[in-house]
Parts: sequence; C-alpha cells; structure tokens
Amino acid sequence: MASSDSAVTAGESMTAEVRAKCEAFRTTFKDLSAEVGKVVVGHRDVVDLVLISMFAGGNVLLEGVPGLGKTLLVRTLAQSLSLPFSRIQFTPDLMPADVIGTNIVTEDPGTGRRGFQFQKGPIFAQIVLADEINRATPKTQSALLEAMQERSVTVGGQTYKLTQPFLVLATQNPIEQEGTYPLPEAQLDRFIFKIVVGYSQLDELMTILDRTTGSHNPEVRPILDGPRILQAQQLVRDVIVAPHVKQYAARLAMATHPGGRFAPEITNKYIRCGASPRGAQALLLGAKVRALTEGRFHVGNKDIQWIAPACLRHRVLLNFEAEADRIDADAIVRKIIESTPTEPVAV
Repeated sequence: MASSDSAVTAGESMTAEVRAKCEAFRTTFKDLSAEVGKVVVGHRDVVDLVLISMFAGGNVLLEGVPGLGKTLLVRTLAQSLSLPFSRIQFTPDLMPADVIGTNIVTEDPGTGRRGFQFQKGPIFAQIVLADEINRATPKTQSALLEAMQERSVTVGGQTYKLTQPFLVLATQNPIEQEGTYPLPEAQLDRFIFKIVVGYSQLDELMTILDRTTGSHNPEVRPILDGPRILQAQQLVRDVIVAPHVKQYAARLAMATHPGGRFAPEITNKYIRCGASPRGAQALLLGAKVRALTEGRFHVGNKDIQWIAPACLRHRVLLNFEAEADRIDADAIVRKIIESTPTEPVAV
C-alpha cells in the first residue's frame, strides 16, 4: 500500500512539474510576442510562426511585397533576444566569401612569417537576416545550405561550428522577378516554414501611422538568452505525440505525393513533386511548439492542421496545369488538409 501511495505521489509530482514547465514556456512565449508587438503592428500569426520556428530550431522564409515590415520584424526579434545579430543584404554581386568569410594572409610582427587566418563572415552571428535572398546568384545562395542544415561552415577543408542557437530568417519579394534568382527546391526545403506576410488592416495601418510619424520610439527589452532558448528547444522535443497523431502528420505529408497511397485528386492533378521527410518533421516540431503555447504537453490533430500551410506551401512543386488554372500552393494545401481524414489507417 505504501509503495502504491509513493508511486501516486511521484506521478503527481511529475505531472505538476510538467505543468509548471508548460506554463513557464507559455508565459515566455507571450512575453516575447508582446515585446515584438511593441514595434510590429498586427501580423499576430506571422509573429507567432516566427517564434514557433525559433523554438523548433528551424529557419524561416518570409515572403511579401516591400514595406510590410518583414525586416523590421526580424530586427525587433533580434533586439528581444540576447544574441549576436547580423544582416546580409543579398545582391547579384554578393559572393559566398561575403557571407561565410574567407582565409586572409596575415604577417606575424615579431617573426615576419606569413600565414593564413580565417576571417569570419556575418553568417557567424546567431540571428542572421538574409534580406532579399532571391537577389543573389545560386552560387551565393548555396553558401547558406551547410549553415542552415548542419549548423557549420566549411572553408578550405576546415569546418567551423556555429554557435547555438542559430536561426536564419530570409525575406523575399514575390512580385518583382527582374534581377532575381528563384530559390531551388533543395534550399526551400531547408526552411521549416514559409510565412506569407500580407497587408495590414485599417486599424493596424492607423496604429502604424501613429507610431512611425510621431516622436515616440518604443524600446524593446531582451526577454531570452541563448541558454534559455536551448532549454526551451529541448522541452519542445520532449512534448508527447500519440501514434495516431504522428501517423496523421505522416499521411498529410504523403498526401502531397502525386500517385501515392494517400494522394487526393487535387494532388494528382496539380502537384509535380511533394514534400520530403523534412515536411513531416516540420509538421511535428511546429505542432509541438503550438501545443505548448496552448498550455498542453501533448500534440493534437488541430495543432498539425494549424501549422500545415506554413510547413507545406513551399514544399509542393506545382505543374503547368496548376499555373494554367491559376491554382496556388496555399489553395492546394488547404484542400489536402480538408481531404485527409484524421482517423488512423492500417500501416
């Protein structure tokens, strides 16, 4: 009897500890969102998705026309985190060495001997803004691949590890195509989310005008530092996912594969290539953070559905028929979510 009582007490203690961690995470998330909201007006879903990507340990692609506050959002996030920040303006003449760094010749004043010394580039910050990433050549774009995936940089056969946490936030303009180089699928797949930034509502635009045409400049205070972010990322990894929810995420990713077992009619008609396993990973990690922000330590199907558009819109390659019918990726992803049942199936 005593053994049973002690087991119940231990279980209750563990449950209380989990609840406390969830509540602490939720409070931190809200504080961080509120701090960013001091400068960035509206776009609550955009801000939440950027924060979710950070806690999930992924990189973000922000797409929207100029002037909507994409760069401002990234700068404000950097101010609310006690992490080194760098901004790289991508242009057609930008070279890979301008991003990752290069070996330079140095001379020892005492001996006069010359040697090579690695000069680190802006990629060695922990919050990196890749502004207008699609304006750089594919050669320069590819310089980010290793940093985004392996969190390291290799120069002259020497590999340099990047300090964790590390986050790349890239922006691009979807309208202007002259002088741009579309991101290849391999690079798009390394962004956990693609977030579409839309226009502001009337009340939001009025607030923007008040803030930007007056004399008041809000001050953003740091909320989190590197070690606490890493702790939060580990907490996210520990969130529970039931087998049927995990299967739903897998089936949702597989529903983007034309000709596949779970592909609905719209996939077979309009998609040329579907999401990779990274898409399913993004669904689960994003849903885990979403669950924590809702005060839960377990993932539900609704978390998967909420995060799915940001995870899948850049991972589906449309065919010519979709372009001819003027069907975009978002509409197809929404239809896939609607047509994929949540009930588990036999493996």
